Amino acid sequence: MAQTSKMALGEAMSIAVGSLWAHKLRSVLTLIGVVIGVAAVIAVVSLVNGANQYVATRVFRLGADVFGLAKQPSIVTNVDDFMEFQKRKRITVDDFEAVRELCERCKEVGAALGGRVETKSGLNSLKDTNLRAWTPSMADLYDVDLTAGRHVTEADLRGAVPVCVIGNDLVENLLPGVDPVGKELRWNSVPCEVIGVGKKEGSTLGTSLDNWIILPLTTYVKDEGTQQDSLRVTVRAGSAAKIQDTVDEVRQIMRGRHHLSYGTKDDFALETSDSFLSLWKDISGSFFLVTIAIASISLVVGGIVIMNIMLVSVTERTREIGVRKALGARRSDILLQFLIESSTISAFGGLIGVICGVMVAKMVSWISPLPSAVQWWSVLGGLLVALSVGLFFGTYPASKAAKLDPVEALRSE
Repeated sequence: MAQTSKMALGEAMSIAVGSLWAHKLRSVLTLIGVVIGVAAVIAVVSLVNGANQYVATRVFRLGADVFGLAKQPSIVTNVDDFMEFQKRKRITVDDFEAVRELCERCKEVGAALGGRVETKSGLNSLKDTNLRAWTPSMADLYDVDLTAGRHVTEADLRGAVPVCVIGNDLVENLLPGVDPVGKELRWNSVPCEVIGVGKKEGSTLGTSLDNWIILPLTTYVKDEGTQQDSLRVTVRAGSAAKIQDTVDEVRQIMRGRHHLSYGTKDDFALETSDSFLSLWKDISGSFFLVTIAIASISLVVGGIVIMNIMLVSVTERTREIGVRKALGARRSDILLQFLIESSTISAFGGLIGVICGVMVAKMVSWISPLPSAVQWWSVLGGLLVALSVGLFFGTYPASKAAKLDPVEALRSE
Protein backbone atom coordinates (compact mmCIF):
# COMPACT_ATOMS: atom_id res chain seq x y z
CA MET A 1 0.00 0.00 0.00
CA ALA A 2 2.83 2.34 0.90
CA GLN A 3 4.53 1.55 -2.40
CA THR A 4 1.30 2.34 -4.28
CA SER A 5 1.00 5.71 -2.48
CA LYS A 6 4.58 6.59 -3.38
CA MET A 7 3.92 5.72 -7.02
CA ALA A 8 0.75 7.84 -7.02
CA LEU A 9 2.65 10.74 -5.45
CA GLY A 10 5.48 10.48 -7.93
CA GLU A 11 3.09 10.15 -10.86
CA ALA A 12 1.06 13.20 -9.77
CA MET A 13 4.19 15.30 -9.36
CA SER A 14 5.48 14.11 -12.73
CA ILE A 15 2.18 15.07 -14.38
CA ALA A 16 2.31 18.53 -12.74
CA VAL A 17 5.89 19.17 -13.87
CA GLY A 18 5.09 17.87 -17.35
CA SER A 19 2.10 20.18 -17.57
CA LEU A 20 4.25 23.16 -16.55
CA TRP A 21 6.88 22.30 -19.15
CA ALA A 22 4.37 21.62 -21.93
CA HIS A 23 2.63 24.97 -21.48
CA LYS A 24 5.52 27.30 -20.74
CA LEU A 25 3.74 30.64 -21.24
CA ARG A 26 0.73 29.51 -19.25
CA SER A 27 3.06 28.28 -16.51
CA VAL A 28 4.81 31.63 -16.29
CA LEU A 29 1.48 33.43 -16.02
CA THR A 30 0.30 30.88 -13.46
CA LEU A 31 3.37 31.18 -11.25
CA ILE A 32 4.03 34.91 -11.47
CA GLY A 33 1.68 35.86 -8.61
CA VAL A 34 3.16 33.27 -6.25
CA VAL A 35 6.71 34.18 -7.29
CA ILE A 36 6.15 37.91 -6.66
CA GLY A 37 4.43 37.30 -3.32
CA VAL A 38 7.06 34.92 -1.95
CA ALA A 39 9.94 37.02 -3.34
CA ALA A 40 8.54 40.12 -1.64
CA VAL A 41 8.24 38.29 1.69
CA ILE A 42 11.80 36.88 1.52
CA ALA A 43 13.33 40.20 0.43
CA VAL A 44 11.55 42.22 3.13
CA VAL A 45 12.29 39.70 5.89
CA SER A 46 15.98 39.64 4.87
CA LEU A 47 16.28 43.44 4.75
CA VAL A 48 14.40 44.00 8.04
CA ASN A 49 16.44 41.28 9.73
CA GLY A 50 19.69 42.74 8.43
CA ALA A 51 18.67 46.21 9.60
CA ASN A 52 17.77 44.87 13.05
CA GLN A 53 21.17 43.21 13.43
CA TYR A 54 22.99 46.28 12.13
CA VAL A 55 21.11 48.65 14.40
CA ALA A 56 21.74 46.40 17.40
CA THR A 57 25.48 46.23 16.79
CA ARG A 58 26.32 49.60 15.23
CA VAL A 59 23.72 52.27 15.98
CA PHE A 60 22.69 51.52 19.55
CA ARG A 61 26.17 50.60 20.73
CA LEU A 62 25.61 51.31 24.41
CA GLY A 63 26.19 48.20 26.48
CA ALA A 64 23.46 46.33 28.35
CA ASP A 65 24.60 48.05 31.58
CA VAL A 66 24.41 51.63 30.22
CA PHE A 67 21.39 53.95 30.13
CA GLY A 68 20.64 57.61 29.42
CA LEU A 69 18.90 60.43 31.26
CA ALA A 70 17.48 63.28 29.16
CA LYS A 71 14.75 65.89 29.00
CA GLN A 72 12.84 63.82 26.44
CA PRO A 73 13.21 60.47 24.66
CA SER A 74 15.67 60.27 21.78
CA ILE A 75 12.91 59.24 19.37
CA VAL A 76 9.49 60.92 19.55
CA THR A 77 6.75 59.60 17.25
CA ASN A 78 3.80 61.70 18.42
CA VAL A 79 3.33 65.46 17.92
CA ASP A 80 1.35 65.88 21.15
CA ASP A 81 4.08 64.12 23.12
CA PHE A 82 6.71 66.34 21.50
CA MET A 83 4.84 69.49 22.51
CA GLU A 84 4.51 68.20 26.07
CA PHE A 85 8.21 67.33 26.26
CA GLN A 86 9.15 70.89 25.26
CA LYS A 87 7.55 72.17 28.48
CA ARG A 88 9.75 70.01 30.71
CA LYS A 89 12.58 71.31 32.83
CA ARG A 90 15.97 70.98 31.18
CA ILE A 91 18.63 68.64 32.55
CA THR A 92 21.34 70.92 33.99
CA VAL A 93 24.96 70.59 35.02
CA ASP A 94 23.71 70.60 38.63
CA ASP A 95 21.51 67.58 37.84
CA PHE A 96 24.52 65.81 36.35
CA GLU A 97 26.64 66.60 39.41
CA ALA A 98 23.86 65.40 41.73
CA VAL A 99 23.56 62.05 39.94
CA ARG A 100 27.33 61.61 39.92
CA GLU A 101 27.65 62.38 43.64
CA LEU A 102 24.49 60.82 45.07
CA CYS A 103 24.00 57.68 42.99
CA GLU A 104 25.71 54.87 44.89
CA ARG A 105 25.03 52.19 42.28
CA CYS A 106 26.34 54.29 39.39
CA LYS A 107 29.77 53.08 38.35
CA GLU A 108 30.37 55.85 35.80
CA VAL A 109 28.46 59.02 34.89
CA GLY A 110 28.99 61.34 31.93
CA ALA A 111 27.19 64.31 30.38
CA ALA A 112 26.92 65.59 26.84
CA LEU A 113 25.54 68.26 24.55
CA GLY A 114 25.60 68.04 20.79
CA GLY A 115 24.64 69.44 17.44
CA ARG A 116 25.76 69.91 13.86
CA VAL A 117 28.52 72.35 12.93
CA GLU A 118 30.78 73.29 10.05
CA THR A 119 34.47 72.53 10.55
CA LYS A 120 37.32 74.28 8.72
CA SER A 121 41.08 74.24 8.38
CA GLY A 122 42.65 76.74 6.00
CA LEU A 123 40.61 76.66 2.79
CA ASN A 124 39.23 73.19 3.51
CA SER A 125 35.80 72.80 5.11
CA LEU A 126 33.40 70.02 6.05
CA LYS A 127 29.71 70.57 6.69
CA ASP A 128 27.28 68.75 8.96
CA THR A 129 29.95 67.55 11.38
CA ASN A 130 28.53 65.86 14.47
CA LEU A 131 29.67 67.93 17.47
CA ARG A 132 30.01 66.08 20.78
CA ALA A 133 30.52 68.30 23.81
CA TRP A 134 31.47 65.71 26.42
CA THR A 135 32.75 65.23 29.92
CA PRO A 136 35.87 62.98 29.94
CA SER A 137 34.02 59.80 31.01
CA MET A 138 31.85 59.84 27.87
CA ALA A 139 34.69 58.54 25.71
CA ASP A 140 34.84 55.40 27.85
CA LEU A 141 31.04 55.04 28.01
CA TYR A 142 30.81 55.17 24.22
CA ASP A 143 33.99 53.12 23.73
CA VAL A 144 35.75 55.66 21.48
CA ASP A 145 39.14 54.31 20.41
CA LEU A 146 42.00 56.57 19.28
CA THR A 147 44.73 55.97 16.74
CA ALA A 148 46.77 58.98 17.85
CA GLY A 149 46.90 61.51 20.68
CA ARG A 150 44.73 61.50 23.81
CA HIS A 151 41.18 62.05 25.01
CA VAL A 152 39.76 65.11 26.77
CA THR A 153 40.76 65.17 30.47
CA GLU A 154 39.30 66.62 33.67
CA ALA A 155 41.89 69.41 33.49
CA ASP A 156 40.62 70.33 30.00
CA LEU A 157 37.06 70.32 31.36
CA ARG A 158 37.84 72.49 34.41
CA GLY A 159 39.75 75.04 32.35
CA ALA A 160 37.36 75.02 29.36
CA VAL A 161 40.49 74.46 27.24
CA PRO A 162 39.98 74.89 23.46
CA VAL A 163 41.06 71.38 22.47
CA CYS A 164 39.33 68.72 20.38
CA VAL A 165 39.41 65.08 19.32
CA ILE A 166 38.39 64.48 15.71
CA GLY A 167 37.09 61.64 13.54
CA ASN A 168 38.77 60.24 10.45
CA ASP A 169 36.64 62.27 8.00
CA LEU A 170 38.04 65.52 9.41
CA VAL A 171 41.58 64.21 9.06
CA GLU A 172 41.08 63.23 5.42
CA ASN A 173 39.18 66.37 4.39
CA LEU A 174 40.70 69.12 6.53
CA LEU A 175 44.22 67.96 7.36
CA PRO A 176 45.26 65.55 4.58
CA GLY A 177 48.83 64.33 4.42
CA VAL A 178 49.95 65.79 7.78
CA ASP A 179 50.02 64.67 11.39
CA PRO A 180 46.79 66.25 12.73
CA VAL A 181 47.79 66.16 16.41
CA GLY A 182 48.79 69.66 17.47
CA LYS A 183 47.21 71.32 14.44
CA GLU A 184 44.44 73.90 14.68
CA LEU A 185 41.01 73.75 13.10
CA ARG A 186 37.76 75.68 13.60
CA TRP A 187 34.21 74.64 14.37
CA ASN A 188 31.67 77.38 13.59
CA SER A 189 34.70 79.70 13.34
CA VAL A 190 35.81 78.85 16.92
CA PRO A 191 39.44 77.58 16.96
CA CYS A 192 40.60 74.45 18.79
CA GLU A 193 43.78 72.40 18.94
CA VAL A 194 43.57 68.75 17.82
CA ILE A 195 44.74 66.49 20.66
CA GLY A 196 43.48 63.11 19.38
CA VAL A 197 42.27 61.20 16.31
CA GLY A 198 39.53 58.58 16.43
CA LYS A 199 39.71 55.12 14.91
CA LYS A 200 37.97 54.78 11.53
CA GLU A 201 34.47 53.31 11.99
CA GLY A 202 32.93 53.30 8.49
CA SER A 203 29.27 54.14 7.95
CA THR A 204 25.77 53.23 9.11
CA LEU A 205 22.97 53.08 6.53
CA GLY A 206 24.91 55.45 4.29
CA THR A 207 25.80 57.94 7.05
CA SER A 208 29.47 58.30 7.97
CA LEU A 209 30.42 57.43 11.56
CA ASP A 210 33.71 59.36 11.25
CA ASN A 211 32.44 62.91 10.72
CA TRP A 212 32.60 64.07 14.35
CA ILE A 213 34.47 66.36 16.71
CA ILE A 214 34.68 66.02 20.51
CA LEU A 215 35.11 69.09 22.73
CA PRO A 216 35.21 69.53 26.50
CA LEU A 217 31.63 70.27 27.58
CA THR A 218 32.65 73.50 29.29
CA THR A 219 34.46 74.72 26.18
CA TYR A 220 31.32 74.34 24.11
CA VAL A 221 29.09 75.96 26.74
CA LYS A 222 31.48 78.92 27.03
CA ASP A 223 31.43 79.60 23.29
CA GLU A 224 28.03 78.37 22.09
CA GLY A 225 25.89 77.38 25.07
CA THR A 226 22.50 78.91 25.92
CA GLN A 227 20.11 78.69 28.84
CA GLN A 228 17.89 76.39 26.77
CA ASP A 229 20.51 73.65 26.37
CA SER A 230 19.51 70.43 28.12
CA LEU A 231 22.19 67.87 28.93
CA ARG A 232 22.03 64.19 28.16
CA VAL A 233 23.48 62.23 31.09
CA THR A 234 24.83 58.71 30.44
CA VAL A 235 25.24 56.23 33.29
CA ARG A 236 26.99 52.86 33.59
CA ALA A 237 25.46 50.54 36.17
CA GLY A 238 28.37 48.12 36.37
CA SER A 239 26.46 45.06 35.14
CA ALA A 240 23.27 44.25 33.25
CA ALA A 241 21.82 42.62 36.38
CA LYS A 242 22.09 45.91 38.31
CA ILE A 243 20.73 48.24 35.63
CA GLN A 244 17.10 48.35 36.80
CA ASP A 245 18.09 49.11 40.40
CA THR A 246 20.46 51.83 39.13
CA VAL A 247 17.75 53.30 36.89
CA ASP A 248 15.38 53.39 39.89
CA GLU A 249 18.01 55.14 42.02
CA VAL A 250 18.64 57.80 39.37
CA ARG A 251 14.88 58.23 38.99
CA GLN A 252 14.49 58.90 42.71
CA ILE A 253 17.35 61.44 42.66
CA MET A 254 15.81 63.32 39.72
CA ARG A 255 12.27 63.22 41.12
CA GLY A 256 13.58 64.70 44.34
CA ARG A 257 15.45 67.47 42.50
CA HIS A 258 12.36 68.29 40.43
CA HIS A 259 10.08 68.12 43.51
CA LEU A 260 7.68 65.62 41.96
CA SER A 261 4.98 64.33 44.30
CA TYR A 262 3.94 60.66 44.54
CA GLY A 263 1.84 59.64 41.54
CA THR A 264 3.12 62.45 39.34
CA LYS A 265 4.69 61.30 36.07
CA ASP A 266 8.43 61.71 35.52
CA ASP A 267 9.31 64.96 33.74
CA PHE A 268 12.46 63.38 32.27
CA ALA A 269 13.30 60.31 30.19
CA LEU A 270 15.36 57.29 31.20
CA GLU A 271 16.35 55.07 28.27
CA THR A 272 18.22 51.77 28.16
CA SER A 273 19.60 49.99 25.09
CA ASP A 274 16.66 47.59 25.33
CA SER A 275 14.16 50.45 25.10
CA PHE A 276 15.95 51.78 21.98
CA LEU A 277 15.93 48.36 20.33
CA SER A 278 12.32 47.71 21.32
CA LEU A 279 11.22 50.96 19.66
CA TRP A 280 13.25 50.19 16.55
CA LYS A 281 11.73 46.70 16.31
CA ASP A 282 8.25 48.18 16.67
CA ILE A 283 8.96 50.52 13.75
CA SER A 284 10.54 47.84 11.56
CA GLY A 285 7.80 45.39 12.56
CA SER A 286 5.09 47.79 11.36
CA PHE A 287 6.91 48.21 8.04
CA PHE A 288 7.21 44.42 7.79
CA LEU A 289 3.48 43.86 8.40
CA VAL A 290 2.45 46.44 5.81
CA THR A 291 4.73 44.88 3.20
CA ILE A 292 3.51 41.37 4.02
CA ALA A 293 -0.08 42.56 3.61
CA ILE A 294 0.77 43.92 0.15
CA ALA A 295 2.63 40.70 -0.76
CA SER A 296 -0.40 38.67 0.34
CA ILE A 297 -2.42 40.29 -2.45
CA SER A 298 0.02 38.81 -4.98
CA LEU A 299 -0.28 35.40 -3.30
CA VAL A 300 -4.09 35.53 -3.44
CA VAL A 301 -3.99 36.54 -7.11
CA GLY A 302 -1.51 33.73 -7.77
CA GLY A 303 -3.78 31.28 -5.95
CA ILE A 304 -6.80 32.33 -8.00
CA VAL A 305 -4.81 31.84 -11.22
CA ILE A 306 -3.70 28.39 -10.04
CA MET A 307 -7.33 27.49 -9.28
CA ASN A 308 -8.38 28.67 -12.75
CA ILE A 309 -5.63 26.67 -14.46
CA MET A 310 -6.54 23.57 -12.45
CA LEU A 311 -10.21 23.93 -13.46
CA VAL A 312 -9.08 24.10 -17.10
CA SER A 313 -6.95 21.01 -16.49
CA VAL A 314 -9.94 19.14 -15.04
CA THR A 315 -12.00 20.02 -18.13
CA GLU A 316 -9.19 18.93 -20.49
CA ARG A 317 -8.71 15.61 -18.66
CA THR A 318 -12.33 14.67 -18.03
CA ARG A 319 -12.07 11.50 -20.13
CA GLU A 320 -8.82 10.51 -18.37
CA ILE A 321 -10.58 10.87 -15.00
CA GLY A 322 -13.44 8.68 -16.27
CA VAL A 323 -11.00 5.97 -17.41
CA ARG A 324 -9.22 6.00 -14.04
CA LYS A 325 -12.48 5.71 -12.15
CA ALA A 326 -13.63 2.87 -14.44
CA LEU A 327 -10.39 1.05 -13.63
CA GLY A 328 -11.07 1.33 -9.87
CA ALA A 329 -9.67 4.69 -8.80
CA ARG A 330 -11.49 6.09 -5.77
CA ARG A 331 -12.60 9.66 -5.22
CA SER A 332 -9.79 10.13 -2.72
CA ASP A 333 -7.24 9.02 -5.37
CA ILE A 334 -8.47 11.63 -7.86
CA LEU A 335 -8.69 14.29 -5.14
CA LEU A 336 -5.13 13.54 -3.98
CA GLN A 337 -3.76 13.60 -7.54
CA PHE A 338 -5.07 17.08 -8.32
CA LEU A 339 -4.10 18.45 -4.88
CA ILE A 340 -0.56 17.18 -5.42
CA GLU A 341 -0.49 18.79 -8.87
CA SER A 342 -1.69 22.20 -7.59
CA SER A 343 0.72 22.02 -4.63
CA THR A 344 3.63 21.10 -6.90
CA ILE A 345 2.88 24.06 -9.18
CA SER A 346 2.71 26.53 -6.25
CA ALA A 347 5.76 25.01 -4.51
CA PHE A 348 7.73 25.41 -7.75
CA GLY A 349 6.63 29.06 -7.85
CA GLY A 350 7.61 29.40 -4.19
CA LEU A 351 11.09 28.03 -4.91
CA ILE A 352 11.60 30.53 -7.72
CA GLY A 353 10.21 33.26 -5.42
CA VAL A 354 12.71 32.37 -2.67
CA ILE A 355 15.61 32.56 -5.14
CA CYS A 356 14.36 35.88 -6.54
CA GLY A 357 13.76 37.28 -3.02
CA VAL A 358 17.30 36.43 -1.88
CA MET A 359 18.71 37.95 -5.08
CA VAL A 360 16.67 41.14 -4.62
CA ALA A 361 17.80 41.50 -0.98
CA LYS A 362 21.46 40.98 -1.91
CA MET A 363 21.16 43.38 -4.85
CA VAL A 364 19.62 46.08 -2.63
CA SER A 365 22.49 45.63 -0.16
CA TRP A 366 25.00 45.86 -3.01
CA ILE A 367 23.66 49.08 -4.57
CA SER A 368 22.59 50.78 -1.32
CA PRO A 369 23.73 51.00 2.32
CA LEU A 370 20.81 48.82 3.49
CA PRO A 371 22.12 45.55 4.99
CA SER A 372 20.40 42.17 4.56
CA ALA A 373 20.46 38.87 6.42
CA VAL A 374 18.73 35.82 4.92
CA GLN A 375 17.23 33.59 7.62
CA TRP A 376 16.53 29.88 7.09
CA TRP A 377 13.13 30.20 8.75
CA SER A 378 12.06 32.85 6.22
CA VAL A 379 13.05 30.54 3.34
CA LEU A 380 11.16 27.64 4.90
CA GLY A 381 8.22 29.92 5.66
CA GLY A 382 8.10 31.16 2.06
CA LEU A 383 7.99 27.60 0.73
CA LEU A 384 5.29 26.58 3.23
CA VAL A 385 3.19 29.64 2.31
CA ALA A 386 3.46 28.77 -1.37
CA LEU A 387 2.53 25.15 -0.65
CA SER A 388 -0.45 26.28 1.41
CA VAL A 389 -1.65 28.51 -1.45
CA GLY A 390 -1.57 25.51 -3.79
CA LEU A 391 -3.47 23.30 -1.35
CA PHE A 392 -6.10 25.93 -0.54
CA PHE A 393 -6.85 27.09 -4.08
CA GLY A 394 -6.47 23.59 -5.54
CA THR A 395 -9.11 22.10 -3.25
CA TYR A 396 -12.11 23.20 -5.33
CA PRO A 397 -10.79 21.94 -8.72
CA ALA A 398 -9.64 18.68 -7.08
CA SER A 399 -13.02 18.21 -5.42
CA LYS A 400 -14.79 18.86 -8.74
CA ALA A 401 -12.61 16.26 -10.47
CA ALA A 402 -13.21 13.71 -7.71
CA LYS A 403 -17.00 14.10 -7.96
CA LEU A 404 -17.17 13.51 -11.72
CA ASP A 405 -19.47 10.65 -12.71
CA PRO A 406 -17.32 8.04 -14.53
CA VAL A 407 -20.00 7.26 -17.14
CA GLU A 408 -20.54 10.95 -17.98
CA ALA A 409 -16.78 11.48 -17.97
CA LEU A 410 -16.21 8.69 -20.49
CA ARG A 411 -18.85 10.15 -22.81
CA SER A 412 -17.02 13.48 -23.02
CA GLU A 413 -14.96 14.23 -26.11
